[in-house]
Amino acid sequence: MTQIEFHFNTTERLQYACRLLRKAHGRSLRVGVVGSEASLRQLDAALWAFSEVDFLPHSTVADAQEIQTASPIRLHPDPLQLCGLDVLVNLGDDVPAGFESFNRLIEIVATDDHGRMTARQRWRHYAAQGYALVQHDLSKVTAS
Repeated sequence: MTQIEFHFNTTERLQYACRLLRKAHGRSLRVGVVGSEASLRQLDAALWAFSEVDFLPHSTVADAQEIQTASPIRLHPDPLQLCGLDVLVNLGDDVPAGFESFNRLIEIVATDDHGRMTARQRWRHYAAQGYALVQHDLSKVTAS
């Protein structure tokens, strides 16, 4: 059964996603990130500018299929195109289709009202399906 985690109360959603992806890449995990095309474009730009010393190899829907297939971090608006990876990170408002095919799903939730409201809807959906949900309150984590 997919392990589902909610990482909530992040004030810098894209920067947090970059740090999370760096950590996953360091553990040799293959990660898919799903969200709106606008969010994924912003994340793509953030990944290129994130660190002067860390290169996070990633691909977008605009890249050739061979590059997407070989990439350890894949950004795509269609979660069904990301199946076969270890982890799915959701930056979208909806429950990602096919999430149950991943070992782990991470929901990153910002502090804005819209983000919280849609996250609550997804939480209820997963709970109704019988998933044990894990919470990580990022407001209680000290900066490093």
